[in-house]
Amino acid sequence: MTSLRAFVATARHLSFTRAADELHVTSAAIGQQIRLLEDYLGQALFLRNRGQLELTETGLTLMPGLTDAFDRVLDTMARLNANSDAAPIRVSVAPSFASKWLVPRLAALRVYAPDLEVLVDSSAKLADPGRDETDCVIRYGLGAYPGLTIDRLFSEAVIPVCSPELAEAHGLWRGPEALLGVPLLHEDGPERDASCPDWPAWLRSNGVNLRVGEPGTRFNQSSLVIDAAIAGQGVGLGKLRLIAADLESGRLVAPFGEPQAVEFSYFFATTPHKTKLGRVELFRDWLLAEAAATRTATLNLRPSQFAAPNAIAVAAE
Repeated sequence: MTSLRAFVATARHLSFTRAADELHVTSAAIGQQIRLLEDYLGQALFLRNRGQLELTETGLTLMPGLTDAFDRVLDTMARLNANSDAAPIRVSVAPSFASKWLVPRLAALRVYAPDLEVLVDSSAKLADPGRDETDCVIRYGLGAYPGLTIDRLFSEAVIPVCSPELAEAHGLWRGPEALLGVPLLHEDGPERDASCPDWPAWLRSNGVNLRVGEPGTRFNQSSLVIDAAIAGQGVGLGKLRLIAADLESGRLVAPFGEPQAVEFSYFFATTPHKTKLGRVELFRDWLLAEAAATRTATLNLRPSQFAAPNAIAVAAE
C-alpha cells in the first residue's frame, strides 16, 4: 500500500520531490518505494529522461484505477469523520494572528455556527493537517504549501505606530526625523519575510537620512510589538491587519508614513480530503466571509489615523 501511494503521488506530479513533499517523506524514500513496486510488477512504471519523469504504458494503465481507489478510501473516511457531531474543529494558528485577529472574532463565529466547537492551537510552530489531528491551519507566508488546499485571505503591510500620548510627547506628527531619541520596538519573529522592513530598511526606503540607534526592545511576536506600542513603550512597525482594531479605537496612531506592502499574505490551508468535513466547510465559509470584511474595513479607517490622507488607498487591495 505504501508503494502504491508513492506511485500515485509521483504519477500525479511527475516528480519525486513534489511527491515527497505531499507525503511528508524524503525523495529517496519515494524512489525506493517506486523501485519496490516495479520489482513486484516486473515492469518499469516511469521513464527517466534527463531528469524528467514520464509514465510508461504500464504506469498509464495503473494510474486511473489506483487514483480512483485511493480517492474512494479517503472520501469514505472523510464522511465518517463528518458524521461525528461531537468532534471539535482543530485550528492551528500563529500566536499573533490568533490574539489580534482570530480570537476577537470568535464571538461572531459562535453566532454563525452555534454548535461548532473550536479548538485553537496557538503556536509559533504550526501543525500539519496532513500528519496529525489538526483539521486546518492559518499560515502567514507565500502560499506554497505542497499537498494542501489553500485559500488566500488577505495581504499585509506595515506602518509605524505608537500610542497617541507618545506621539504628542515627542512631536512625532512632524515626521520620522522626530524619532531621534525615541525608543524603537523591533520584531525578531520566526516568520522570515525578506520583504518586511526592519527600522533601518524602513527609513532607507522612505528616504529618511537618519541614523537611529538601538534604544528600545526586541520581541519575537508581532502582537508583543503592538502591545508594547499601546503601552507607550516606543514606536513599532505594526502589521496593518493586526493593528486595524487598535487604530480604529484610538489605542494606536500612525503619526507618519504610509503602509508599506510586504510579499507575505495570510492563507487558510487544509488537506484536500479534510475540505469535505462538515466542520471544516463551516469554519472555512465563515473565515472567508470575515476575510472579505477585513479587506473592506481597511478602506473605512479614518484618514486622521494616518499622517497622509491617501495612505489607506496605498494599503487597500
